Amino acid sequence: MPVSIPSGVRVEVDGSRVHVMGPRGELERVFRSEMTIRLDEAQLTVERPSDAPQMRALHGMTRALLNNMVLGVSQGYERNLQVEGVGYRPELDGKVLVLHVGYSHSVRVDPPAGIAFEVDTRARTIRVAGHDKELVGQVAADIRKIRPPEPYKGKGIRYQGERVRHKAGKAGKVA
Repeated sequence: MPVSIPSGVRVEVDGSRVHVMGPRGELERVFRSEMTIRLDEAQLTVERPSDAPQMRALHGMTRALLNNMVLGVSQGYERNLQVEGVGYRPELDGKVLVLHVGYSHSVRVDPPAGIAFEVDTRARTIRVAGHDKELVGQVAADIRKIRPPEPYKGKGIRYQGERVRHKAGKAGKVA
């Protein structure tokens, strides 16, 4: 299945190196040399040398990565995180994300290049946005790792819409 290239996005293919430029940024990646990547008018096509299972898997992954690159520079990606807990709150200090999540100190998260944070203090949500899908997901996972949701009260940082299974806790004494 070819990857269609929307207007405003430029793609350069140099052997196994692909460079994609768009309104939200630019991405470059080197793919495995077994896959043949061709640019035809407004479409990218990927061809594999054989139908061996490993080549078929590599073909699908290469196509998905190309599609993610094109969508990233044209539309961008985002992950939303929810902060739950009494006294837990996110703040933005310039571009730096500051988390108050029950530690004796606040945790500062510097955004890597190509990543932007937005914070809604009333809803206690954090939005991680960028043009590289892999990087957006990794930064969101790193933020969640600072204080993952715990199963007894549900306090912590979770993905928007993530369901945390609650445990019953101690049974208490019968007197």
